Amino acid sequence: MKIVLIGNGVSGITAARHIRKLSDHQITVISDESDHFFSRTALMYVYMGHMRRQDIQPYEPWFWEKNRIELLRARVTNIDFTGKTLSTSDGNTIGWDKLILATGSQSNKFGWPGQDLDGVHGLYHWQDVEAMERHSTGLKRAVIVGGGLIGIEMAEMFHSRHIPVTFLVRENSFWNGILPQQESEMINRHLAEHGIELRLQAELKSVLPDAQGKCRAVLTSSGETIECGFVGLAVGVSPNVGFLKNTQLEIHRGILVNKHLETNIPDVYAIGDCAEMRHPHHGRRAIEAVWYTGRMMGETVAQTVCGKPTLYDPGIWFNSAKFLDIEYQVYGDVRAKAPENHDAVYWEHPDGKKSIRLVFDRDSGQILGFNLMGVRYRHEVCDQWLRRKTHIEEVLQRLGLANFDPEFYLQHESELVAAYNRQTGKNLILKQKRGLPAVLQFLR
Repeated sequence: MKIVLIGNGVSGITAARHIRKLSDHQITVISDESDHFFSRTALMYVYMGHMRRQDIQPYEPWFWEKNRIELLRARVTNIDFTGKTLSTSDGNTIGWDKLILATGSQSNKFGWPGQDLDGVHGLYHWQDVEAMERHSTGLKRAVIVGGGLIGIEMAEMFHSRHIPVTFLVRENSFWNGILPQQESEMINRHLAEHGIELRLQAELKSVLPDAQGKCRAVLTSSGETIECGFVGLAVGVSPNVGFLKNTQLEIHRGILVNKHLETNIPDVYAIGDCAEMRHPHHGRRAIEAVWYTGRMMGETVAQTVCGKPTLYDPGIWFNSAKFLDIEYQVYGDVRAKAPENHDAVYWEHPDGKKSIRLVFDRDSGQILGFNLMGVRYRHEVCDQWLRRKTHIEEVLQRLGLANFDPEFYLQHESELVAAYNRQTGKNLILKQKRGLPAVLQFLR
């Protein structure tokens, strides 16, 4: 059987690897972005000089031939779903028995005048980093439009080269559609401390060109002109499905799939950023452009195409990132604006760079979520508490189990318990169980 995958990101390559583990099927991976799979989350570190391009390739060049995975650098221009063939830009026609679409995302653009000028780019593809590199020589200022994690990465990249950055964020606080108020304000302060100019409630109106057709400035919705030689678009991403529209494939925002990641066309599957779940799991979004969900989808679809139908189950939501040098972790249900039945205990370090928020059900006391800034907790422990619907007071008393590395990191569990006691008038006492043996016992 011949299996063709379009896209060599984490979803497509994970699927190819696991198909090879499970079968002797013929595998072809097609991509027009790069010759080899690379870690997209590490792109920023190449620009910053921490890593080389070859360092973000998880597999050596010989890996593909050894594992009989054919890599084809080409752009797919047309798919004949009835005849089970596809055409590429170099004139080739390729047949398939099963097709896996892993076409990823593309940076959002909203029709701003000048959005396609030279020097206006997002941060998703390898070519975006090449563009940032090309424009950085002599760059006097970069403007980043939109907040969130992509915007923070771009800001840190330019900041590492001492290039001034202006952030245009239409909200009244950074990423406050995702972060609760205190954490959002922490990031506002942190950006200012690093010399990054944050313009809140500011929107892009247009990008202005110079005589050579390159960007020279942006015009904001308030009428202000900001001179710059690069504009970073960080207003989110959307499924890269443009070339699949007007086909028999059912597409909403992304390619619609069921819980086996099957599309409406037999033998055609979609995974990763381009896939949209028809019926998302409770507490999960229909499209989740996150590295680990792409990997999980790749593992799941491999089982199904190899004759072992497997349901995709992403489990309990989690994510992690960095806001410059503040680490961020979230587990479970933490909302920017909490519903009436949600309560929380919140602690923030006096230095304003660390915080812990535990969200729980106001009536039952069931733990609902963890939001961590500058503090690391063990994923396995938080996941178990959430799955077991553990009471907030039991979580607080055993919070030492969650601490990621108690030998080298300061402990803050007692401060959080004290905050809860002040909030409720209770007198909980922290049970001092820490270290790997206690964690392993808890997980059994």
